[in-house]
Amino acid sequence: MSLFGRIFLLNAIVLVVAGAALLLGPVTVSTPVLLTEVLIVGTGVAAVLVANALLIKFGLAPLDRLTRAMRTADLLKPVPRLPARGRGEVAELIRTFNAMLDRLEAERGFSAARALSAQEAERRRVAQELHDEVGQTLTAVLLELKRVADHADDEVRKELHQVQETTRASLDEIRRIARRLRPGVLEELGLTSALKALASESSDRAGLTVRHRIDPDIPPLDPQVELVIYRVAQEALTNTTRHARATRAELHLHVENSAVVLRVRDNGRGIGDSAEGAGISGMRERALLIGAQLQLASPPGGGTEVCLSVPVREPERR
Repeated sequence: MSLFGRIFLLNAIVLVVAGAALLLGPVTVSTPVLLTEVLIVGTGVAAVLVANALLIKFGLAPLDRLTRAMRTADLLKPVPRLPARGRGEVAELIRTFNAMLDRLEAERGFSAARALSAQEAERRRVAQELHDEVGQTLTAVLLELKRVADHADDEVRKELHQVQETTRASLDEIRRIARRLRPGVLEELGLTSALKALASESSDRAGLTVRHRIDPDIPPLDPQVELVIYRVAQEALTNTTRHARATRAELHLHVENSAVVLRVRDNGRGIGDSAEGAGISGMRERALLIGAQLQLASPPGGGTEVCLSVPVREPERR
């Protein structure tokens, strides 16, 4: 029976019972009204109101749960679907809402995959241009400066050496940016070497010391999974360098409960009540892309911990 039918039926039953009680019972209404009659009628009206309130409360309880789910739904943080409890339109509404969430998550996953693929392709293109165009140009400038300095007098040679150092520092920065845009070490040497290089590179900046622990029994992973793990570690260390005001960080990759787990923890100021920015949203999108779980927390000792758990499929473990 529909929700409308149940409410209408109960109201009809209550009114019929009340009318029968007035017709068949000994209760009468005098003129003027007696206090006893007022109490009896008031009690009856109160009973009708209580019965209606209870029916509406229990009948609409599934809708309250659905309302809370709608308010807290976040496509970047999937949660278990609501059980389709209730009857009639209520259960159908919950099933429709669950189907809508499934469709939205699937569409978002497809869109995120396309966007991230395009992003990686653009990063590779920019890194290639930085390496081939800007890098080679700066290298040529360095060679020309060296040639001119060899034929200049001492005072001019000293100034040219300063220009050489500035140009060499710019070339190193261009190469570092190109490596961050396109981690060639990940494609050539694998995830373990790439994470070690990332930790070493991050330790050279902003006075941050990064220690890494990478278990040797990491199973072979899909290239897309390795890229997601690398990008999450990269973004976590970038956030640590820019925002955490930390002096130490740890990068740990290990196998735990049939999953490859990446943990990046620092001793900074923690995430507090600050809203999640584009970097964290990007990490969540990448995690959803490979069916992984991403958690951010502030451990009891302070700082921030980023944990990425990637389920390992059986073929990969073999």
